[in-house]
Amino acid sequence: MTIRKDQWPILILNLSYLVGFAAFYASRQNYEFLLYIGVIVVFFVLILFTNERVRYTNGILWGLTLWGLLHMCGGGIPVGDKVLYGQMLIPLSDTYPVFRFDQLVHIIGFGVATLLIYHLLKPLLRPDLKQWTALSIVVVMAGLGVGALNEVVEFLAVVLVPETGVGGYENTALDLVADLIGAVLALAYIRVCDAKAKR
Repeated sequence: MTIRKDQWPILILNLSYLVGFAAFYASRQNYEFLLYIGVIVVFFVLILFTNERVRYTNGILWGLTLWGLLHMCGGGIPVGDKVLYGQMLIPLSDTYPVFRFDQLVHIIGFGVATLLIYHLLKPLLRPDLKQWTALSIVVVMAGLGVGALNEVVEFLAVVLVPETGVGGYENTALDLVADLIGAVLALAYIRVCDAKAKR
């Protein structure tokens, strides 16, 4: 397990918010978010043990840190009679609850997940790759696949802790739409960075 010197602030922030929110959610007997902390810890350990081989960029690690922190805040910070996740940021629809803090976290989180997928795939790609269409589809669909896995984890949370605040079908569908937006934005960022690197 190797941690580069410039990664210590990322490690310290992650440990701080995980320990702090674990104590907070334990004191409130919020088993749903204790389960989510467990999921984050599993991925945290996986990243620690693969860090030397994969050489994660600090941008990706900061993005994952922001995602985890926003997720913990979303379930724990009260706003009126709800939590931050239910907070409407910009009312964009009279029919659907859009645009909420929940959807913002999904856009950021699964945008970062898509960047991570590309980072993992990049060493396997030919350096003279010219056909971006197929790769773009694979990268976006892989980011969406991570989003679908997240929805499975949310479903498990509902099964294990029935009183969760996870919404129904509409919430799942809106989450997946937000995941798609995040994945497409990440792809646009990848293409811009790739074009700059080739200049």
